[in-house]
This record gives sequence, structure tokens and C-alpha cells, in this order.
Amino acid sequence: DTPRLENPMSLEYLQENPRTSHPRLVFTPSLVDDLKSRIKSDPVLKNMHAAIRLNADSILKRSLLKRKLTGRRLLSVSREMLYRINMLGFVYLVEEDPVVLERIDKEVIAVCQFSDWNPSHFLDVAEMSLAVALALDWTHDKLPASTVELAQNALVRKGILAGGRSTPKIVRGDNNWNQVCNGGMIAAAITLAEIRPELAASTIRQALDALPNVLKSYMPDGVYPEGSTYWGYGTRFSVVTAAMLESAFGHDFGHYEYPGFKESAVFRSLCNAPSGWYFNFADCGDMRSPNGDVALAWFAAKSGDSAFFEKERFLQPPKEMKKLSRLAGAGMAWLSQYEERGQSQLPTAWRGEGSNPIVIFKSRQDDPHQYYLGAKGGKATTSHGNMDAGAFVFELNGVRWVVDPGNQSYHALEKTGFKLWGRHQTSERWTLLTKSNFGHSTITVNDSLFLADGFVPLLDFKEGDIPEATFDLTPVYGENVQRATRRFLKDSPVSLVIEDQLKPAGATERVTWQLMTTSDVKPFKGGALLSMNGKTLRLEIPSHPKAKVSVVSLDPPPLKLDRRIKGLKRIEIDIPVSQKVDAVVEFSVRLSEDS
Repeated sequence: DTPRLENPMSLEYLQENPRTSHPRLVFTPSLVDDLKSRIKSDPVLKNMHAAIRLNADSILKRSLLKRKLTGRRLLSVSREMLYRINMLGFVYLVEEDPVVLERIDKEVIAVCQFSDWNPSHFLDVAEMSLAVALALDWTHDKLPASTVELAQNALVRKGILAGGRSTPKIVRGDNNWNQVCNGGMIAAAITLAEIRPELAASTIRQALDALPNVLKSYMPDGVYPEGSTYWGYGTRFSVVTAAMLESAFGHDFGHYEYPGFKESAVFRSLCNAPSGWYFNFADCGDMRSPNGDVALAWFAAKSGDSAFFEKERFLQPPKEMKKLSRLAGAGMAWLSQYEERGQSQLPTAWRGEGSNPIVIFKSRQDDPHQYYLGAKGGKATTSHGNMDAGAFVFELNGVRWVVDPGNQSYHALEKTGFKLWGRHQTSERWTLLTKSNFGHSTITVNDSLFLADGFVPLLDFKEGDIPEATFDLTPVYGENVQRATRRFLKDSPVSLVIEDQLKPAGATERVTWQLMTTSDVKPFKGGALLSMNGKTLRLEIPSHPKAKVSVVSLDPPPLKLDRRIKGLKRIEIDIPVSQKVDAVVEFSVRLSEDS
């Protein structure tokens, strides 16, 4: 059963319970007063205020926004508006600068005069609704009455009832759209509570009912199935939604305590590899921002755990932070509420179950070898998923030796007519190197695509000095094999063993072991030497010491539409297959520091 959020929302509840003073979206009057005082002495708040002020000053020099679609999306415009209001709005909250207020007025008028906020791609509507709602709330009673009326009407007609609907637009799916869209609608509803109470209560009630459909995706351990980048997107909106509910009604209706949600801070932290790259499975970006993680800081504020508060990143010179996160202004609310109450040690061997099970092995922060393994199971038909079950990334001594090809531009693909979002077995999505098993460090059988709906579970996991994890790969091969498992073993602080066991079927003809890398590769009998940045990694095949290692260049990639990655190549090893009855193939590869 899907756990529910608390949901007391009704017309009566809405009329009796919301805070009547403003601001009441994320910030409260007392929180703003406290912030104004603490900014003078708290180094993080002072530094972030300076960075936000620099961003706001740069916005003052730019043109107002126009309704310009990129393909089928207005999303870049909506996101820019949300960014601008976060920068300008926060500066106004703490400085009450009339020049900034005048600019907020112009920004709000500009977007509220758009013909619509592109309801056919509702993310665009949601982010714009949040931006306009924050603008009204953070400048309460200071904008001209005509602007307020224009914005309120826009929040109704172009937001909650976008596209001529007669009822609120509520997204009930199980991916980031749910968090973003319902967060935007809740913000609009709270803003409209006094003038459209029935609509506001109905919107919030339905949104609170729908949100668990995506929150359950964090269960049981905090893994966000769409990967770390989308954790950043979806979770940022969840924490802003929780903060708005708390500031407006006094509590978050169960967001923080939702099973798996607070645990996701560990997932997010562990997906940041020592090199600065993500464990970038699914449609995830390659590298994290050098700035502090505002969403992660919300979990630090709730828990008091400094492991989630990236103090050094928040203390970078303001000019070096450049363009901040579009929710950084809101984030100042919980940055100001953070009080350290201890620091947990992130695990060096961790597993996360759920719809996209993963394991991570890493060394402690002070270990010079900077060991990192991220490996996964799951299935391709997960939202933003790829045919990457059994795949892994691996780092040692500051080098990412085994890579995931990552994500590529949606618009660049869509504008050609490419059907990116199909999930059935013959979808175009699987022709791309970034999406198919041919672009990942796994095992391919009979040169065939994985079964898109085959789910690969985590069979076994052991912590300790020699951690190990085993995945059951059988479901992605169909009739091509009887059984297949993959075991990862950290057998020393500078090495990784990958043990594959297959029981062939009558249809099993060719089994290919694959490793994706951007390093230079020099094969030798029974292995290869990988070189990058003056360092080397040895690949050996203990089970088959005479096996031949081949290297397939993927720069340029096979298809014109494929993402081009400099130096990308696929190491291939053909695994010998026996057709004897009850034969089991055992194949092992060891990656180790080359001394």
C-alpha cells in the first residue's frame, strides 16, 4: 500500500488555518527578521546573500522575458522567471530596495501578459506559477494593485485552470512531473486562498492526494529512480512544497517523515563521486555544480546533520558561484534554520533497493586512493531509464576509468522528429548509444538489446572490509540465457573484481563483456592497460588469462544523433560459451591500480 500524506484540507480548514501575515510562502515574518539579523554575522548567510545580490544586479541589466518556445517547451523561460524572482525577491525581502521592487513589478507584468504559459507541456505552467506566486507573496501589498490583479488572474487562468480547464490540473504520475507540477499548483492555491478559497482548497487537497504517487518512489532506502540530476529537480520542488506548507499551515503534512524521503539525502550525497562526477545512471548529467546543494541543505536543516550541509561550497567567493540555482532564494530560508547537531559518517558500502536498485562502494574521504564504484540493476522502462542493468562506473586515484555515456539534449533529438520517449521494446529510444546496452559496461548476449521491461534485482549485499554485491541479470536476456548473475567485489582498497556467471541456453551463441572508457587502452594477452592523466589502471582476466581484448572506438559514435564523447571507446571481451548440458560459464575481470 502507498503511504499517504496527512490531508486535512477542506474549505473550512483553508479558511481557519493559513497564516494571515506575509510572507507565508517558504518565509515567515519572524524568519525574515531573524535572517536580516543573522546575515550580518553568519558567514554562510552573509556570503550567499552577497552571491544572490550579484545575481540580482545582473538581472537588472537584462531584457524582460518574452514568450519564446524552444521546440514544444516554454520551460527555459519559466525557469528563468523562477530564477529571477528567487534572486530579486530574496533581495527585496531583506533589503526592501525600491529599484528591485520596480523590476519585480515589470517581470510579473511581462509574463502575466503572455497568451498562456504553454499548458501542453505542464512543467512550464508549474514553474511559472511558482515564480508568480512567490513574487506576489514576497512583495505583499507593495506591488501596484493592477499588477496584483493581473497576476492573480493569471494564476487562475494560466496556472491552476490552464488550457481552459474547469477543474485544477493535478499531475498524478510517479516521476518528477508530479513533484514540480503539484508544487506549482499548491503555491498558486495558497496565494489565491483569500480570493478563490474553493478553488484553492480543492487544488491543495487533490495535490496532497497525488503527491504520494511519486514520493513512494523513494521507498525503501531513498534511491531516486530517475538518477541524481532528477533527484535534484524533483526533490528541490518537494522541499519547497514542504517549506511552503510549513510556512503557511504550520506543518509539512508528512513530507519529511515519508518513508524513504529523508533517507534520500544519503543517496544524493553518495552519488557525488570524488572526481566531481555523478554516478550518472538514467538521464543524469555528468558532473555536479561546484556550488552548495540547496535541496540537500534542507535535509541538513531538518536533521542538524552537517554531512548534508556543504559549508565550504556555500562559502566560495560570490563571483565564482556565477549563476545560482533558481531556488537559491527560497533556500535561504532553511540555510538560516540550520543548526549543526552532529555529523553522520556516510557509509562506504551502501545499497538502495526499490524500482532501480543500486550499490555504491567508496573509500573514506581522507583515503588518497579515492575509490568509487556505482553499480545498478533495475529496468529500462523506469522513467528516464536506460538498458543499463548490470552496468557500473568506477573511479580510482581521481580518475573515472569506467564511464556511463550519460544524457543528451532532449530538444536536439526531438527537433529531428526522433521519438525519444517510447518505452516499448522496439522504441527509437533504444537505438541511441546512451540508452541501449551497447553503450554501457554490462554483458550483451547474441548482440541483442536487453528486454526493456526485464527487472534486474539485487540478490545479495555484504558490507565489511571486503564488500560485495550480486545482481540477477537473467530477466534482461529472455531466451538467450537460462541464468546470469553479476557480482561486484572490492577485494582491496585499490581494486575491483567483477564476477559473471552464466548458464547458457540453446540459443546462446555470443556473449560479450563490455567496458566503457575514455582512457587510452593498450590490450595485451589476457588484459589491457588503461592510461589517463598520467595514471594507469590494469585490467586482467583471472578466469581466462589468454582471452583477447578488443577495443571499439565510439568517437565518432555509430549514429549521427548519438552523443559525441571525446575518446569514448568500448572494451570488448568475447566470453567462451559451452553448449554442454548444465554447463556454467564463470568469467571474472579484475581492475586494479597499476604500480
